[in-house]
Amino acid sequence: MLIVTTNDIPGHQVQRVLGATFGIAVRSRNIAGNFTAGFAAMFGGKQKGNTNLIQQTRQDALDALAQAAAEMGGNAILAVRFDAGEFDSGGGNIMQEVVAYGTVVVIQDGSE
Repeated sequence: MLIVTTNDIPGHQVQRVLGATFGIAVRSRNIAGNFTAGFAAMFGGKQKGNTNLIQQTRQDALDALAQAAAEMGGNAILAVRFDAGEFDSGGGNIMQEVVAYGTVVVIQDGSE
């Protein structure tokens, strides 16, 4: 599955537009991770644990997006964008949400 943020793919032709789709991923840190991140935040600097959490959540959203596009019969996703946020699921458990969305298409190599 070819996933791009552009509206077209040089050297390829869009044969069919199948529609928009999205992939959603939600993750949370465990209590030790929340404590460590909170402690590190007091002193400033890079937040490696949170960065890793967000990167993994983003990849999970892309994987879900690719799966949804494949189920629609596409072989590429154009104009991919991300939206992210967080929410408290109760008891101070902060959840990170990432949504990846784009336009599912069927492409063909332009040289064919």
